[in-house]
Amino acid sequence: MKNDHIAGIGIDELQRLYVTPVKKAFPYIYRAAMEVDWDPGRKRLFSPKPKEWSYSRWYQQILAAVEDEYGTRLSLSSRTKWVNVDNELKEAILKSTIGLA
Repeated sequence: MKNDHIAGIGIDELQRLYVTPVKKAFPYIYRAAMEVDWDPGRKRLFSPKPKEWSYSRWYQQILAAVEDEYGTRLSLSSRTKWVNVDNELKEAILKSTIGLA
């Protein structure tokens, strides 16, 4: 299993959750058929705008898609930047990450 850290997590102008890896690119993530996509210009993964799932569930889906399609585990670090993420969502993501470990 390969590893990469998460440089940033945020909510974009279209209300989609995004995850920016530090080093790796995932241009073919769509092949995982998990509704996760790659923005080549911004070099980040993103989910659709949540409807039925929460942002924290989409975060888990993004991580699962990367692991499934690329064999890479993304992980938070003390340097991860949080953009447009309120404290409640940040805590939910952190708790969901503990469950994945």
